[in-house]
Amino acid sequence: MQERKPKNIFVQGAISAGFIAESIQKHSTKTDIGAHSIFLGQVRADTLGNKQVIAIEYTTYQEMALEKMHEIREAIFAKYPLTCMHVHHSLGVIAAGEICLFVFTSSKHRKVAIDACEELVERIKQELPVWGKELFEDESHQWKKNT
Repeated sequence: MQERKPKNIFVQGAISAGFIAESIQKHSTKTDIGAHSIFLGQVRADTLGNKQVIAIEYTTYQEMALEKMHEIREAIFAKYPLTCMHVHHSLGVIAAGEICLFVFTSSKHRKVAIDACEELVERIKQELPVWGKELFEDESHQWKKNT
């Protein structure tokens, strides 16, 4: 198996619909792909207590996070016969309604793409050292707890 280099998955700010569409379009020339699975994580305007979340500020220790992401990526590639895998995670302040995580897996068959995407998202949420600070409309904040 070919050794892959660690990739920088982090983008400053929200992930735009145009970026997502362009990523999908780039795969139209890859005729050995029969299925894609896509996960889009969006910031929710949760109400906690009497306060509404207006944004989440994402931070990370990039070197450690990219090392961990490379480990996750290699494990997913070893487990599933994927053609492609792309992960993009926002850093900075992302407003409610904006996309903060874009995961895209491709394979010859749909079940592989779907299962790999689902496991990849779960591992990112559980293992990747990325922290979110929920920002409220009253200018207060608290650290987000992943569920």
